[in-house]
Amino acid sequence: MNASRRPALNVLLAAPRGFCAGVDRAIQIVELALAKFGAPVYVRHEIVHNRYVVESLKAKGAVFVEELSEIPDTDQPVIFSAHGVPKSVPAAAKSRNLFAIDATCPLVFKVHMEAARHYAEGCKIVLIGHAGHPEVEGTTGQLPEGAVTLIQSAADAWAFEAEDPNRLAYVTQTTLSVDDTAEIVAILRERFPAIVGPHKEDICYATTNRQAAVKAIAGKVCLTLVVGAPNSSNSLRLVEVAQRAGCPKAILIQRASDIPWEELDGLSGVGITAGASAPETLVDEVIAALRDRFEVTIEQVTTASERIAFNVPRELREPAA
Repeated sequence: MNASRRPALNVLLAAPRGFCAGVDRAIQIVELALAKFGAPVYVRHEIVHNRYVVESLKAKGAVFVEELSEIPDTDQPVIFSAHGVPKSVPAAAKSRNLFAIDATCPLVFKVHMEAARHYAEGCKIVLIGHAGHPEVEGTTGQLPEGAVTLIQSAADAWAFEAEDPNRLAYVTQTTLSVDDTAEIVAILRERFPAIVGPHKEDICYATTNRQAAVKAIAGKVCLTLVVGAPNSSNSLRLVEVAQRAGCPKAILIQRASDIPWEELDGLSGVGITAGASAPETLVDEVIAALRDRFEVTIEQVTTASERIAFNVPRELREPAA
């Protein structure tokens, strides 16, 4: 297309976007394990919810499995994903003498500790989250069966019946909609005034920051592109948040090849963000694809700055024997 005839397109780029500290750490753990111990390195479940990241690590020698039973007897590292795992998984790894390395995000681990502490104090645990998500399965699996009740919606919160309203505590998945979760917590507090919550919000800083950044651009564009994976909770929440914050249409795309070009016809501006497990290289790819068709101007809208980093496990910090 002739550059002079390309239509103008203003891109509002949300910041923060993309990788959070927990995702960064999890990917580092796999890469350091490969560098230190060589291939193969086994990873239970997708290390983070992003196909591009998973395929990149596969190419370097990571082998992804859903269950430990798929892993042969080996001395090679076995890594648990950033989403956390039920207690039964490390126990099973130990029984097989597998060399396990836990890449659970420290902020997810905090939720595990909270749930265990409240349970030890005699509380019934209410977990606000999405059924089937690996993080929810990991948190539920910290406690005996039946100790945790999952609440997914405001309707669930209204319907929930407590055995003892004075012995209740709640924790949440770290990647939920901030607004939806606040509504559910408000209902639980109204119905059960004695319910105990976390000292500090369970929804992680990265989820909160990315949702706030999307809200800042949503009302200024007619379309928001969210770079992320269809099984990524925080990416799906960004689509919802954009629409609720006034953007007529928000679409999840995995990479540039998914851009629905017909949706951009006649638009003067679009918003772009990325879920916490989407690498910046995919955002760059989307912008490059837009530049091929439009005269693009980019305006970054920054609502917070992030300087958080988490240490990798000690086994990977020490030099090889």
